Amino acid sequence: MTRTRPIETIDWHTGGEPFRIVEDSPEAVTGHGLTVAERRVVATASEEAQWLRALLCREPRGHADMYGGFLVPPDDDGAHLGVLFWHNDGFSTACGHGTIALGSWAVASGRVPAPADGTTDVVIDVPSGRVTASVRTAEGRVQDATFTNVPAYVHAHGVEVPTSRGKVTVDIADGGAMYAVLPAESAGLRVRPRDVTELIAVGREIRDALNAAGAAEHPLDPRRSGIYGTILTEETGPTEERADGSRLVRQRNVTVFADGQVDRSPCGSGTSARVAVLASTGQLRPGDELRHESVVGSVFHARITEQTSAHGIPAVVTAVTGTAHAVGTYRFTVDPRDTLLPGFVLR
Repeated sequence: MTRTRPIETIDWHTGGEPFRIVEDSPEAVTGHGLTVAERRVVATASEEAQWLRALLCREPRGHADMYGGFLVPPDDDGAHLGVLFWHNDGFSTACGHGTIALGSWAVASGRVPAPADGTTDVVIDVPSGRVTASVRTAEGRVQDATFTNVPAYVHAHGVEVPTSRGKVTVDIADGGAMYAVLPAESAGLRVRPRDVTELIAVGREIRDALNAAGAAEHPLDPRRSGIYGTILTEETGPTEERADGSRLVRQRNVTVFADGQVDRSPCGSGTSARVAVLASTGQLRPGDELRHESVVGSVFHARITEQTSAHGIPAVVTAVTGTAHAVGTYRFTVDPRDTLLPGFVLR
C-alpha cells in the first residue's frame, strides 16, 4: 500500500459510536495462514498498519474518539469476515459496537445475503474469538443486530485502587477485553455529559494503576492481558419485576478506554463484562434483561443466553442488541507535502 494513494472507507455508527470500515486493508495483515488474533500482533508491529490506523483515526481525518476496523480474512470458512479493531491507541481484542455495525453493513450492502424479513447470522472472527451479529430485517431494511459474544467472566472482585478522587473499589471482568467496573458515585461523579472530562481522568487513573500492578493478567493468553477500559455505572431506575418472573435492570454507563477515549454507545464488550459482574452477584439471571444506556442516551438491551465456564471460571454467554446506521462513504487523500501526516490527537 503506497502512502499517497486515496483510501476509501465506509462509515457507520452504533449508538453514536463511530465505526470506520476499511475493506482495502494493509498487506501486512491480509496474508495467508494467520488467525485474526495473530494478525493483531502483526498489525501492532507493522509500520504500515500503524500509519494507516493513525491516518484514519487522528485529526484532520478523524478525532481523538474515532474507532474503526480493517477487514481481514477470517480464520476459516466458518466465518463471513475477519476484522482488526483499532482506536487512538492501537488495536483492541474485542468490540461489540463494531460487531453490530459490521453485521448491519454486511447485510445492508448485500455482502451477506439476507431475506427481506427475518434474521441473518453474520459470523465474524475477531482477536478475542468468533462472534456473531444476528441481523434482523423487515421489508428489506436492517432493523437491529444482536451481538453474541465470547464467554464473559469476572476476573477479580473488590480490587482497591487509589485515585486523585480517593480510594475506589472495582471489579475486573473480561467481555472479550478486560474492564474495571465501578459505580460513578464512588468517585463523586455522575454518568452525564457535563462530567465527561472528570470521568475520563478517573478512568485513565484506574486503568493505569491496575495495569502497573499487573491486576488483569489473562489466565491463558497474555495478548489479552491488561485493563482495556474503565466502566463507570449508575442506576437509572428501580429493577422491574415482570409478569413472567423475569426482571428488567436499568443502568447507565460511560466506558473510558484506550488513551482516554469515551464510548458514545453503551459499549458492547463492556456491556458483556457488566453482565458478567451482575450475574456473579445474582443481580441478573438468565431470562432477565439489562437496559444499558450510554452517556449520550443510546441504549443496548443485554441478556444471558448461557451459563458456562471460561478457563475454569464461571462465565456467561451474552447477547447484546443495538442499532447501527450508515454515516457516509469517504475517499481520503494524502498529500506527501503535508507536514502533519499521519495526523494528530488534540483533546
